[in-house]
Amino acid sequence: MLIHGHQVKGIDIDKETRCAHYHSEIDRIAIKFYCCNTYFPCYSCHEEVGCNSPKVWPRDQFDEKAILCGACGHELTIDEYLSCNSACPSCHSAFNPGCSLHKHLYFQTQMKEC
Repeated sequence: MLIHGHQVKGIDIDKETRCAHYHSEIDRIAIKFYCCNTYFPCYSCHEEVGCNSPKVWPRDQFDEKAILCGACGHELTIDEYLSCNSACPSCHSAFNPGCSLHKHLYFQTQMKEC
């Protein structure tokens, strides 16, 4: 589905990126998966229709735009998203703060040991 000019893949996606798995009013982001460079509303959508090779964004690439606000189409870098206090910095629409429980599925959350 084309949302704000960006291809978003998933299951039963609406115009603000809500999907069959996450569809509350504040579920309005899509995350570009590092492994396939494709936006999905959630990890479950990626598991069902994605590339079958999930990889998280490495910490040294958190300056990449990888989060799409479903309300306005603004693309956030990973750093911006992780520090935005669950609201789009462009349109101020609320994002689901519960998504932080899943950040390890999208982003490197621990430093690699030497």
